[in-house]
Amino acid sequence: MKVLLLKDPKEDDCGQDPYIRELGLYGLEATLIPVLSFEFLSVPSFSEKLSHPEGYGGLIFTSPRAVEAVELCLEKDSKTEVWRKSLKEKWNAKSVYVVGNATASLVNKIGLHTEGENCGNAEKLAEYICFRESSALPLLFPCGTLKREILPKMLKDKGIPVESLTVYKTIPHPGIQGNLNSYYSQQGVPASITFFSPSGLTHSLKHIQELSGDNIDQIKFVAIGPTTAHALAAQGLPVSCTAESPTPRALAAGIRTALQPHGC
Repeated sequence: MKVLLLKDPKEDDCGQDPYIRELGLYGLEATLIPVLSFEFLSVPSFSEKLSHPEGYGGLIFTSPRAVEAVELCLEKDSKTEVWRKSLKEKWNAKSVYVVGNATASLVNKIGLHTEGENCGNAEKLAEYICFRESSALPLLFPCGTLKREILPKMLKDKGIPVESLTVYKTIPHPGIQGNLNSYYSQQGVPASITFFSPSGLTHSLKHIQELSGDNIDQIKFVAIGPTTAHALAAQGLPVSCTAESPTPRALAAGIRTALQPHGC
């Protein structure tokens, strides 16, 4: 049974995308099509802030892209050596909060220790931070243009200072239409389609509706989390399943259940 995931393919240490592997364990043939691209912003400003950990109580990462912005700062300003020798340890003396294991893995790769990765979404992470945080210094929160205000608002309401900095913007992937056309012509209508963000839904839905035609009612629509599920519902699409957590294993289990006759 063929399933479509609207996300970037990313190989893990085993040389395979973990979503493809987990879905394959259930006998599902997954194809990944990227629907979003990203442009980095405010690199000099972010680089300057990263150079002064003494001014912050810690860091917050809610997306892999924000971590990639750190890597870009280190490369562009030739700070890799100073990061390895001193900056990294200074940040590790503080709290580094993250949402999700995928983001945590990238943060670990740049040498930082993480906490909160099992929270699953920004709202739960905010609750976790409120319970843990006592620093009077602001938490540095690199984010995208489409960030939801819920995390900084919850923290500020609890008196925890946050300094948000927009470090990337989301744009449609230039190959969306061509890749979807190719998929549908070669594979036909998928049994399920998984969306990974509201913006991914926005940029791909029209093409999917056109390509699926009357067969769209046969597709099980799946969301990686509650925010994306709300976006699907707002478009009038039935949400067959929302992953219990934003991980390959949880998503694969959810899709498998959704494709069974009784659904999930």
